[in-house]
Amino acid sequence: MKEAADTANPRNGPRPSRASPLRRVLVVDDEADLRELLELTLVGMGLDVDCVGSIAEAEAALSRNAYALCLTDMRLPDGDGLTLVASINRRHPQTPIAVITAYGSAENAVAALKAGAFDYLAKPVALDALRALVRSALQLPSHAGGAPANEVVAPSPQPARQLLGDSEAIREVRAQIARLARSMAPVSISGESGSGKELAARLIHETGARAAQPFVAVNCGAIPESLMEAEFFGYRKGAFTGADQDRDGFFQAANSGTLFLDEVADLPLAMQVKLLRAIQEKRVRKVGATVEEAVDVRIVSATHQDLAQCVAAGRFRQDLYYRLNVIELRLPSLRERLEDIPVLADAILARLAGRSGAGQAPRLAPVAVRYLQSYRFPGNVRELENVLERALAFSNGDVINVEDLGLKPIVSDDDENERIDAEGADATTAASGASGERRPVRVSEDGVPESLPDYLEQIEREAIQRALDKTRYNRTAAARLLGITFRALRYRMQRLGLNG
Repeated sequence: MKEAADTANPRNGPRPSRASPLRRVLVVDDEADLRELLELTLVGMGLDVDCVGSIAEAEAALSRNAYALCLTDMRLPDGDGLTLVASINRRHPQTPIAVITAYGSAENAVAALKAGAFDYLAKPVALDALRALVRSALQLPSHAGGAPANEVVAPSPQPARQLLGDSEAIREVRAQIARLARSMAPVSISGESGSGKELAARLIHETGARAAQPFVAVNCGAIPESLMEAEFFGYRKGAFTGADQDRDGFFQAANSGTLFLDEVADLPLAMQVKLLRAIQEKRVRKVGATVEEAVDVRIVSATHQDLAQCVAAGRFRQDLYYRLNVIELRLPSLRERLEDIPVLADAILARLAGRSGAGQAPRLAPVAVRYLQSYRFPGNVRELENVLERALAFSNGDVINVEDLGLKPIVSDDDENERIDAEGADATTAASGASGERRPVRVSEDGVPESLPDYLEQIEREAIQRALDKTRYNRTAAARLLGITFRALRYRMQRLGLNG
């Protein structure tokens, strides 16, 4: 086998080539034996391979050719693999890069993934793991250099459900998911209950290289502790009473795909140790078995708890935390993206109407939309869906009104909750008359106001006026008294026509 410097071998030099970038791999390693093993394996997969021995040679090759994948050792004569990872991410962002680390060097693997590596392999390199990694890289939605003009690339299938909305917060989440889809790094999703963590995990899977492989979702808090090891790793026939046949666990079921660990903070410490080893070694052993089996899964985890606080409190292992939290994806609460409520509500109502066979979905009255945008939604999108499902059942026509929603008038302190549609503000101003005088809302003998929105506005105006009077129009003190922010108070005063 000739060395990288021998440019007579078309696979080894950094010379330009007519080979498709979708079938071309760059190997960066200064150990001739390992480089030869990698090259033979990749050529056996029908790939074109260039081999170099240093970062400088790798950067020269990248400047001349486009690659579907770069494989680099962590230690090189003129620097470490992280330097090359950073360089490729900066100059050739469409080229995935995988790092080869020393056996047991978990810290290096995590550092590489955090730096932007697509995936990693541990020495001694298992050839099956190498082939699986390469196949995943070749299946990414977009490769370096793009497809040749005469090659048709099938578009990635569109996920059945999307993270809807046009707020800045949700646009950033979608952008992060698009980036995460091009990596095999573990992802930790944080967010309040009902904010869409499992949907985000599915989108990461369905838009990535493993989309055609299994997605297995596990609620870690719903499994009895005595059954956890068998559920995660499987068991052999006769391993315990009732084990009348071999059974695979979650890891085997998700092999080649994605394992989603929901509410991972609920795992007991004893199970955390076993999970950590499975993730690090990429091998599991069934209960009752004597040999381990290799598994290739991408781990995505989620929790509504603060994992860092769980670590500080001794309820979660720090080493597992670092393994899972390589990349963090935070999902905003619904309070942080109130402007998305109209499009979310329309999509939910359409889905509910279709599911019930009701035909065309009813629409929300403008005042109902404004009312929803003033609500705190502690249950986030899941609660919004429940509210709309109830409203759909109670509405009598094609329009859902405030009274159909069945919500208590809870107002959020968040500044975002103060954004009321200009239509409502204009209508309020018009109703007040040219003189600026406002008539009290009439209430029937049984205590029901003739107009709920006007009645709530009247209560809000009176409460703010009392706070202003009590603080002698010190708006900062009045806002503190009302339990809202100064900006929120100022906006409300402008909307209600209260002069400061």
